[in-house]
Amino acid sequence: MSGSTWIASECTRSLRRKTSHPSQDDSGDDEDGTASPADKSELHDTIKKLSLKLDDLSTCNELVAKHGVALQRSLSELDGLRIPCESGEKLKAVNERATLFRITSNAMINACRDFLELAETHSRKWQRALQYEQEQRVHLEETIEQLAKQHNSLERAFRSAPGRAANPTKSFSEGSLLTTKGEDSEEDEDTEYFDAMEDSTSFITVITEPKEDRKAENRTTGSVEWTSDNVLDSTSLVPQGPPKVKRRVRIPDKPSYSLNLWSIMKNCIGRELSKIPMPVNFNEPLSMLQRLTEDLEYHHLLDKAVHCTSSVEQMCLVAAFSVSSYSTTVHRIAKPFNPMLGETFELDRLDDMGLRSLCEQVSHHPPSAAHYVFSKHGWSLWQEITISSKFRGKYLSIMPLGAIHLEFQASGNHYVWRKSTSTVHNIIVGKLWIDQTGDVEIVNHKTKDRCQLKFLPYSYFSKEVARKVTGVVSDSQGKAHYVLSGSWDEQMECAKIVQSSPSSPSLDGKQKTVYQTLPAKLMWKKYPLPDNAENMYYFSELALTLNEHEEGVAPTDSRLRPDQRLMEKGHWDEANMEKQRLEEKQRVNRRRRLEACSRGCGAEEAEKEAEVYVPLWFEKRLDPVTGETACVYKGGYWEAKEKQDWHMCPNIF
Repeated sequence: MSGSTWIASECTRSLRRKTSHPSQDDSGDDEDGTASPADKSELHDTIKKLSLKLDDLSTCNELVAKHGVALQRSLSELDGLRIPCESGEKLKAVNERATLFRITSNAMINACRDFLELAETHSRKWQRALQYEQEQRVHLEETIEQLAKQHNSLERAFRSAPGRAANPTKSFSEGSLLTTKGEDSEEDEDTEYFDAMEDSTSFITVITEPKEDRKAENRTTGSVEWTSDNVLDSTSLVPQGPPKVKRRVRIPDKPSYSLNLWSIMKNCIGRELSKIPMPVNFNEPLSMLQRLTEDLEYHHLLDKAVHCTSSVEQMCLVAAFSVSSYSTTVHRIAKPFNPMLGETFELDRLDDMGLRSLCEQVSHHPPSAAHYVFSKHGWSLWQEITISSKFRGKYLSIMPLGAIHLEFQASGNHYVWRKSTSTVHNIIVGKLWIDQTGDVEIVNHKTKDRCQLKFLPYSYFSKEVARKVTGVVSDSQGKAHYVLSGSWDEQMECAKIVQSSPSSPSLDGKQKTVYQTLPAKLMWKKYPLPDNAENMYYFSELALTLNEHEEGVAPTDSRLRPDQRLMEKGHWDEANMEKQRLEEKQRVNRRRRLEACSRGCGAEEAEKEAEVYVPLWFEKRLDPVTGETACVYKGGYWEAKEKQDWHMCPNIF
């Protein structure tokens, strides 16, 4: 006990000495003595890691104290024993408690060692980072002061200019870059960062070493069977790289262009962006249907999950698949094309990927797409996703609505989950970046197993790493079996739980669950991007093939959309004109439906009927699992493709 406490105190004192008295060689790393932005980022990550290690030390210290008291109590009881048969049971209890004490002590010593190494390695950069922050603050204050002076000068010049408008105040306010707390006042802009300052994770993990030839944990540890044929142990679970594709289309380099962004976006604050026409210059040469199909890039996770005999193991792979769908969004700041009503996209890859996928745009306002996937490996996936987006001034919120269903034919396991919220930051000023936030619950409606995933929002003040995802897989009784951790843009790991216990309440009264786990196993890792990806919209290997022309597809397929094809070739002006033509054609078709409906009913009823579109390959059904009405695949598409009979398809292009 005293030795463990001494280690923690020595680590803390060593860290304080480093921060208050930097070593003499600190200034020798950089000639200019100032920290670069890369140093600042590395320092921020180091501080986060140190804080996490310090939390682990406190938790391990509590566990050491708890098990130490229990061990002493058992030894005291052992001294008073007289009956030989009873002494055997007590000795067994002492051995178990001594084992737990040893495991916890080893974990604490390892955490102390990591903490000390991090402190000694990175402390030399703290002083330079502080100086860099001070210089940046002074520079920012000078820039703001200069901008304020320029603004006042421009305002005076405008008011004194000859031939100005009769009401200069009104004219200037209409063209000003300044906005008031109008319709956007429903959400404070500062709340997007401070929400992340809360204690985000509700559990702590302590890694233990597995015993050799372990077949099952002792029942007193509260763990589950650890079978030798565990699919999560497979060394081939994570492929070494992206699958080789037979075809690949290169996207032309995106030319530079100049747009008055604010003149387009200033009237969009608080509005639904799907109803606002945008030039193709903000787009990438893929439609939303193709972006939806990109979720299948890591389909091998579901192919592996088919062979799982344990439903909780299968849940881990399903959770990794749900997280992997966000990995392509980290650099994808361009907007996909809004599909035309009735537009479709097929992905017929039975030969190399073992699946067939079909998407159809089933509603225009609100925009909604239906998706169905069949895999020859024994699973099927379907969803109807409605995209709701709001522009909030300096960031854009994208809320996918609708449930995703996944069913394995052999076991009958039926999983349902919903997507998290995506946020695009720095819409007007600064570098665009994307974040995923919110809680995602995956439910197996056959076994009632659950997985609680938490996408942690990024915050400069948070001690968590960027883009972090955590989760716990539990069975129908609420007993936790696996801990999931990773990041939605890089990889996901799972660790088997061998014991769980509550920690002591913190200063704010919150209590975390401490999970003792076996070493984590890698389930999913992101494929590297192709060469020159920064000049190809950061497309993945799969995305590069999605817009390649294919023979025999339906005439409504996204590959045949003319404005998207012109933009891919770099013909920007022609693409914008073609986009306007398609949108006008869609409005004409809607007016025709409205006129046809108005002949037999009133104006209000005709308006509702005109908005109702009957999908060609999907139909509305009541989902018995969620209780919601959704579009599901009714069949016929692949039969029509085989016969090349597309007479039923509308002329939308």
